[in-house]
Amino acid sequence: MRRETKVSRLRAHLTLGYMIELMTIDLIALDLDGTLLNSREEISPRNRAAIRTALENGVRIVLVTGRGADAPIRISRELRLNLPVICCHGALTKDFGANRTLGHVPVTLTYAKPMIEYAERHGLHVAVYSEELFYHLEGSHLHSTDVSGPAWKHVRSFSDVLHTAPTFIRFLGEDSVNAMRREFGDYPLHFKYENWLNFVECAVTSREASKKNALARLCADFQVPAERVLAVGDSRNDVPMLRWAGIGVAMGNALPEVREAVPYVTGTNDEDGVAAAIERFAARGQKKSA
Repeated sequence: MRRETKVSRLRAHLTLGYMIELMTIDLIALDLDGTLLNSREEISPRNRAAIRTALENGVRIVLVTGRGADAPIRISRELRLNLPVICCHGALTKDFGANRTLGHVPVTLTYAKPMIEYAERHGLHVAVYSEELFYHLEGSHLHSTDVSGPAWKHVRSFSDVLHTAPTFIRFLGEDSVNAMRREFGDYPLHFKYENWLNFVECAVTSREASKKNALARLCADFQVPAERVLAVGDSRNDVPMLRWAGIGVAMGNALPEVREAVPYVTGTNDEDGVAAAIERFAARGQKKSA
């Protein structure tokens, strides 16, 4: 009896794998850092070619990232993608073609103000994303590589920019993250912790803001069911999105807990892992009609 059960489970697993291999993919969701971008923050020629082939086959492609809007919009235009961008960990969805905000789920000032004012008083390393700009205090050292460019602005005090609810807040460095967790960890918000080698960061968003929720809303708008979505990512905050999609693929460079959370693992971001996933699941067959 036990042997028959094991055989039945194996058959069911193989059948499921075969069905997934035959599944038609209508939309691809790609994380940026550690996924589409390699360790030099470049898009490899093979990744570009795979994306171009998928687009030519009629597949929609959306970037889903924790970054602010500027980088995903620039990359989407460069790759000639055909969907809005999902950024800020899902808190902001932007139609860059029409320069229109499709979805915005900010951190209410009720919770944002005490956190930011505390950080300023105690010299914590923090960045506030509001109205599609990052703000940080003059003279502060943020210990991060993505703190330059036109999207970053210096302020003397965060009170100068806290007129509207911020999209999200970034606490940067172990001391700042620990202090935030100690003082505000019981707030009804999403705390998204990430480790980049020896660097620790926590992004704070509304509880309703997530990559999964934003992608599900976008797919509903375009009438694409979850089972026809291929999602690829490498971070903890990608896992709900990867598990929601019909096919979720973790990068080979993802943490073990991320790789174990989904059925498929591709190559690393330095091994064209995105291209390998697209070639396997979404770049087969004849060109689709528009």
